[in-house]
Parts: sequence; structure tokens; C-alpha cells
Amino acid sequence: MRTPMDRLWKFTQDPALHQRWDLRFTTIHYLPKTDSTSPQRFLYETRVGFGLAVAGEGESTGTRSGASGEATSALKFWSDDSRSLIRAGAGYWKYIPAGEEIRFLTWYDYQPRFGLLGRVFDDLVFRPLMGWATAWSFDRLRLWLEDDFAPELVLRSSLIYGICRGLIAFVWIWHGLVPKLLFHDVGELAMLSNAGVAAPWLPLIGFAEIALGLLGLLAWRWRGYFLLTGTAMIAALFGVALSSPAQLSAAFNPVTLNLAVSALCFCGWLSHRGTAFAGRCLRRPYATKDNEVSDAVHL
Repeated sequence: MRTPMDRLWKFTQDPALHQRWDLRFTTIHYLPKTDSTSPQRFLYETRVGFGLAVAGEGESTGTRSGASGEATSALKFWSDDSRSLIRAGAGYWKYIPAGEEIRFLTWYDYQPRFGLLGRVFDDLVFRPLMGWATAWSFDRLRLWLEDDFAPELVLRSSLIYGICRGLIAFVWIWHGLVPKLLFHDVGELAMLSNAGVAAPWLPLIGFAEIALGLLGLLAWRWRGYFLLTGTAMIAALFGVALSSPAQLSAAFNPVTLNLAVSALCFCGWLSHRGTAFAGRCLRRPYATKDNEVSDAVHL
């Protein structure tokens, strides 16, 4: 992250700031310390939807030591809430200066509840989701520190981006699959004929549209996808207007469809800069200077 160490330390150690950028926690509350040398105890709560909240507690220690300016914050956490999948765990944050940047790493592990069923659910669903939420939250913190985008605005931009991206991909896949591959719609065949294109091209066009839809899902961070789709929509609209003008007055015609998708492209393009992406974080084993290796999420 391109930010001073003191600022990164504050934004990650102050509970009021931490709870704003970390998707894994709704509230974090520090408890009074008995003395200056004791670990910092805290309570946390995470709302999981439908009014359900899971609570837990933990303790953390922070150190700002090392000749190279490195810092480490270690923590333990546990939950006596019977609804919590996490029984107990531990982890750390590591801050490593690298020129004008700071490499910010995290590692954590925990023991799940509910026996074999809990372990299976954790392996298949919960742990991958927690890994994604950690990486996404790190990038939201980066946007706050580097570009001064408030976490609440980043969440809003990310939702707008996701809706636009998902709907555009859906439109491509639907129009490639349903009218072109599954049913060979007569309207589609008529537009091809009017444009001087043979009917056997219809399935090939359908596969191409499905590929464009999948591209939008797989290349999730590529901003140029909006420009590609918007250009294709406007070009297709002019093509239909020239070769099959009668289609422009039909119900659910290319005017409404193509302009609506182009508007989604414009909204997605604008929201890209303030959107957090989990894929910006490196999620692989990382070796520190002390040859410590961990499955860390880091920027």
C-alpha cells in the first residue's frame, strides 16, 4: 500500500476505523486494559443477514519493532456463541516497509464447530468465503488510504459494478443461448436474412455471444469489457436499423435493449475506479525476511 506506516497502523488498529473497512466485522469494541503490558481485549459482532448476528471476543498485541521498521500485530479470537461456526482461532497482521510502499500481510486459522458437518461446510463454503472477504476488505482499505474513497462509498460502487457486470454478462449469455441455440427464433433468422447472412451462422453467433458473456464473468476486473460491449450494442443497433427497420417498432425491440445495456456499460465504467477487487490481493504462500512462510493475503 502506498501510505505512511503510521497511517496504516492507525487504520488497522483503531476499532472505529477497522470496522468500517473490514467486511468480516460489523462492530469491534475494545475493553478497558488492566495495565499497559496486558493484551488488548475486544468484543466483535458480525451480522450475517436476516437480523442474525454472531458475537465473539479476542485479544491482540501490537509491536512496532525491528531495524527495518517492520511491525506485527498478533491476535487470538474465540466465540461462545453456539451459532458461530468458528470456535477459536489465531492470526496476525505483518507490516513490511518496501521503499515508499508497505507490504501488508495477514494470516489466520481457526477450529470450526459442528463436527464433521462443520468441517465439510467450512472447507467447501465458509473458508473460501472468508478468504475472499479478507482480500476484498484489504483492497477496500487500500482505496481508502491511497485514493481517499470512504469504505461506505467503495461498498456502494462495488455493488453497482457487480450488478452492471452481472446483468451485462446475463444478457449476452441469454441472447446467445435461448433465441439462437435452443429455439432458432424466427425474428433472429429474419434479421440475418435481411442482412444477407446465411441461417447456419445463427448458432455460431450464439456461441460468440455466450463467450462474450463468460468473458465478462471471468475477466471481472477488465474495465475495457464495458467499452467492448457498449460499442457492440451501438453497432448492432445501427445494423438492425439499416437492414431490418421493422424490428425497431416491435415489443422489446433493439432500441430499448441495446440502449439499456449501453447505459449499464456506462454505469459500470464509472463505478470501476471506486470498486474493490479481491483479485488485486496476492493469495499465495509468501516468505518473509525471516524465512517465515504463510498462506497469506497481502498487498
